[in-house]
Amino acid sequence: MAATGCSAPPQKEIDQAQTAVDLARAAGAEQYATEEYAAAVAGLQKTRGAIDQRDYRQALSYAIDARQRAQNAIRQAGEGKAQAQRATEALLTAIVTRTTQLETRLKAAEVARVPPKELRSARAALVDVRKDLQEARTEIGAGNYAKAGDLLASVRKKLDTALADDEKIPQRPPRTPKGKAR
Repeated sequence: MAATGCSAPPQKEIDQAQTAVDLARAAGAEQYATEEYAAAVAGLQKTRGAIDQRDYRQALSYAIDARQRAQNAIRQAGEGKAQAQRATEALLTAIVTRTTQLETRLKAAEVARVPPKELRSARAALVDVRKDLQEARTEIGAGNYAKAGDLLASVRKKLDTALADDEKIPQRPPRTPKGKAR
């Protein structure tokens, strides 16, 4: 094998490395295992460069290294994706809680008979938040955690602004008919 390794390109190992790089890309390694994936791709390019120089022993070494790095990238991508999923879902849960808080405040303001025009911006924000939350849930379902995280960060800003604005609205006690005590 050592003799054939020196006289011909190590095609089997190159094919294995290319397959591993393709699998790593499909696993999301470009996003979740950037360094290891880039090293695997670079190793594959070095392999081709060594073949061009007819240094098949070096090409074999680069191909084996590229395959190993691609396999490492696949593992890292799985871990990174799981971590991104947990973080995104935790952010989603926090935002849903804050959305419920805004809904509760709006209902309390309605009971307190706060004029509707004072609640208009908070209601509009709530509509936007619900729409964006649905879109974020769709992205989470598709495994697009980075995009979902970006959406949720935007939603959190809208929600924080709406909650801060809602706190400024004076809460009036409900009116009671004259002569009746509550």
